[in-house]
Amino acid sequence: MNLPNRLTIFRIILIPVIILVYIFPYAQYGIEPPVYTIGTVNLSSINLIALAIYLIAAITDYFDGQIARKHNLQTTFGKFADPIADKMLTTTMFILFVGKGIIPAVPVIIMVCRDTVVDGCRMIAANNGKVVSAQMLGKIKTVLQMATIGFVLLDNLPFELWGLPVTDVLVWFSAFVSLASGISYFNQLKGDIFESK
Repeated sequence: MNLPNRLTIFRIILIPVIILVYIFPYAQYGIEPPVYTIGTVNLSSINLIALAIYLIAAITDYFDGQIARKHNLQTTFGKFADPIADKMLTTTMFILFVGKGIIPAVPVIIMVCRDTVVDGCRMIAANNGKVVSAQMLGKIKTVLQMATIGFVLLDNLPFELWGLPVTDVLVWFSAFVSLASGISYFNQLKGDIFESK
């Protein structure tokens, strides 16, 4: 297995780690994580630890693609697993946020439904011998989602200091771009989807 694929697998392994850090019942075990006050924002050290792990995962996403392209190490497994690892990471974080009531459920439902439809399209294409790589709009969607997650973990800092709801806007904009990219994938593969044999 080459290095880009190992980085993809490492990113998947980090997902349960970040879940444990984020939802561990610290109070139940008498643990009081430090809280840092920045202006009017009380930022938990748990968020900062989760952000650090999340950034490591996001960095592996950048480097596995760069290494694969630079050294011609692109594989069928990589084309298949890389977008799945991205979706697992971002979807997990958004579900955690919804569970804690930090962001609304509707944009997350839109993003999850989009991913389900795209995965279905990919499966149909794979059945016809096609491996579908990520489109540019899909990559933009992923970057937007990753940025949004970072700002959620930072409690909208630094924008919260100026009263700007940038994170809320990013959540909905990510859902919109996600929906648009899903429509693009569907249009690209509709010949396979509606093919009659």
